[in-house]
This record gives sequence, structure tokens and C-alpha cells, in this order.
Amino acid sequence: MRARLLAALAGGLLLAGSASSQSRACPSDGALLASWYGNKSGARTASGERFSSDGLSAAHPTLPFGTHLRVTNPRTLRSVVVRVNDRGPARWTCRSLDLSRGAARAIGLPGVGSVLIERLD
Repeated sequence: MRARLLAALAGGLLLAGSASSQSRACPSDGALLASWYGNKSGARTASGERFSSDGLSAAHPTLPFGTHLRVTNPRTLRSVVVRVNDRGPARWTCRSLDLSRGAARAIGLPGVGSVLIERLD
């Protein structure tokens, strides 16, 4: 069951009305969850620019567009600097950040995982 839930989160396929999404508790230990998104390069982001799945960008629900973040994967100790250019992830997913595929690949984040985030500006 847990493997299916994680797979659905990584693919963005979890339905808002399902029982598992309504009863799933978000982490309360200070962990920040992130995932990667975007197989559709060229689509417009919420900021209006074109999305590049291999770029180094991120989606965050509230940070201003253009904000630079250092995102570190504590398992691999690899980090990458990304720029917020989109909105997301959805609140019910418990994730704090969605990374472009290129940024997730740079830090070794294969799906949903814990990350450390440092605001640079």
C-alpha cells in the first residue's frame, strides 16, 4: 500500500477524493518533502516563462517568482541551486517543493523524498 501511495505521489496521480489522501498525515518532524515534475518542456509556467524539464527550476506555493533556493538531498549530500518559476505542489500532497527533472536528477532524487531548503535571496 505504501509503495503504491509513493508511486502515485511521484506521478502526480493521487486523487483528491480518495480515502488514503484524506487520511494521510503530513510529516510533523520538520521534514520537507519534494518531488520532481514536468515531462512537458515548452509548457508555460505560472510565471509565464516556458518550462524546461532539464532545467534547474522549482515550483513553490508562496515564494516569489525568481527566488533562488539551495536544495540539498540529505541522503546523497548533493545540492543544486534552483529558481522558483512555478506554483505548486498541491497542499494535500504534503510536499513543499516540486523540482524540475534536471534539478532532481542533479541531487539524486528519484521520486518523493526529504530535502533541505535554503533561501539564497
